[in-house]
Amino acid sequence: MKEAKVIEMDEVAIRFSGDSGDGMQLTGTLFSDASALLGNDISTFPDYPAEIRAPQGTVGGVSGFQVQFGQKEVNTPGDYAHVLVAMNPAAVKANAKFMKPGGTIIYDKDAFNEKNFRKANFTTDDPFTELNLIDYVKIGVPITELTQESLKDLGLDNKSILRSKNMFALGLVCWMFNRPLDYIEEFITSKFSSKPTVVQANMRVLHAGYNYGMNLQHMTPRYMINPAPIEPGLYRNINGNQATAWGLLAASEKSGRPLFIGSYPITPATEILQTLAERKDLGVKSFQAEDEIAGITTALGASFAGHLAVTSTSGPGFALKSEAIGLGVMAELPLVVVNVQRGGPSTGLPTKTEQSDLLQALYGRNGESPVAVIAASTPSDCFWYAFTAARIAMERMVPVVLLTDGFLGNGSEPWKIPSMADLPDIHPRIAKNPGNYKPYERDGNTLSRSWAFPGSEGFAHRIGGLEKNITGNVSHDPDNHQKNCEIREAKVQRIVDMIPDLDVYGDPEGDVLLVGWGGTFGHMISTVRELRRKGKNVSLAHFNYIKPLPANTGEVFRRFKKILVCEINLGQFVAYLRDKLPGFTYYQYNKVKGLPFTVQELEDAVTKLLEA
Repeated sequence: MKEAKVIEMDEVAIRFSGDSGDGMQLTGTLFSDASALLGNDISTFPDYPAEIRAPQGTVGGVSGFQVQFGQKEVNTPGDYAHVLVAMNPAAVKANAKFMKPGGTIIYDKDAFNEKNFRKANFTTDDPFTELNLIDYVKIGVPITELTQESLKDLGLDNKSILRSKNMFALGLVCWMFNRPLDYIEEFITSKFSSKPTVVQANMRVLHAGYNYGMNLQHMTPRYMINPAPIEPGLYRNINGNQATAWGLLAASEKSGRPLFIGSYPITPATEILQTLAERKDLGVKSFQAEDEIAGITTALGASFAGHLAVTSTSGPGFALKSEAIGLGVMAELPLVVVNVQRGGPSTGLPTKTEQSDLLQALYGRNGESPVAVIAASTPSDCFWYAFTAARIAMERMVPVVLLTDGFLGNGSEPWKIPSMADLPDIHPRIAKNPGNYKPYERDGNTLSRSWAFPGSEGFAHRIGGLEKNITGNVSHDPDNHQKNCEIREAKVQRIVDMIPDLDVYGDPEGDVLLVGWGGTFGHMISTVRELRRKGKNVSLAHFNYIKPLPANTGEVFRRFKKILVCEINLGQFVAYLRDKLPGFTYYQYNKVKGLPFTVQELEDAVTKLLEA
């Protein structure tokens, strides 16, 4: 047999795509995990269809999963895929624009028939020519037929047999990229341990796909991507929602306060609630509320009772929580509100990513209602910023909004599991002196009041949404209200002493400073690296702390000739910067397509600004 040509590459992006029922998310996740276990650095992007139960075979029902893995640091799932695995014509149509020129398309040729061409709105029976995918390597594989042939003697019905098609595609791609099957076999055996026939079916089809690859050697090369050099330690592949939940668990342990989450399920934030609900062994109390308002108000009740209180949501739910966030501001109770942003307004694009809730987080409440606002920037560092949000909330007695987004929440990357001993201690402001306790007496440095729990003798006090004086009694005095509004704002601003200075990636001064916040970090740091490799004088300042801003922000900005602010919205952070740091000329680049940036489009934006 002719040996396959082996091509060594630094990094490769693969996109798995098919109908929602084709198992592409599981296929991509298993391939990603197997790659991470081999020592590759990875970054993933699950792309779910926004339409619920879209007709099978239509573009609206296409589900995708892209993973980029390599032997060097990988910060994005890749602009364009080197390989597309397409289970039907609609998958090719939906993903043609995400293909790298000259890439490889592996497709189930059994699904490429006239019926499916019409469902995908092709006007001819040659979708590749119609989409101008001429100069691509196209490998038609009878995936459906070979899956049926592999399982014909197991007594399964055809629907059950076809559920295993994704394992054939997975086995084939594992052969192409030299991924061992051990981890995948262990996963199948464990997940379906109570269903031996399902285990047998998936194993057979997985190996059939792998063996088919061996027989395909004359048609396609194999690819070798060596392990990445990584710091020694214990790693796992983690997505942003899981990392957020784990960060909150760590904060509960370090603070000594039990964790309560009150939430209502909402895409793409639900997994945070699910992950924490599984940890009753760590003392977590979880409440799946009947609506968003009940979710946050039960969390406030838990905070009053001395718990690390959390509520999780996305944009529409965050809007419903606004009144109760204001109650948290007025009562000065610690609370973490996690907003996993998605496309809006209203129901918008529920499965797509966006950064358009920033102004809502900063200002979306009645009255003078300041809260701290921070944002995570990678799936794994959602752990750290969830931990930090909890620390700020409990040490400064304020609600803290943690902004992530669908790209971070669903995306995954390798994460070095930290030692609890290496995490900073958290010191909740628990009231200790009942003899002279006043509910709104404040620490002179932080302006924070103390946290007194119900049932503690000597600490009885009123709490609620009405303005209070220092003793906790309701006060309608105009001067008292003015004073307290100023104090609550100053208290949030003084959190600046808890946050680090703004870092600059690249030279500390130069022609262009690229500015971003939150989940755009991976694409922006990749852009800066690429432009600097080409000799461009470009640096990056990426924000995780938004209210308050890092103390040295103005100093950093003054060292650059031009400032380009890039966001997945129409310009919310740049508007905030113009308000808080006037005197600078801010350029902006914005995208609102429900998709993350690509490195290429950011490069083009910076190059255009440099040439202007």
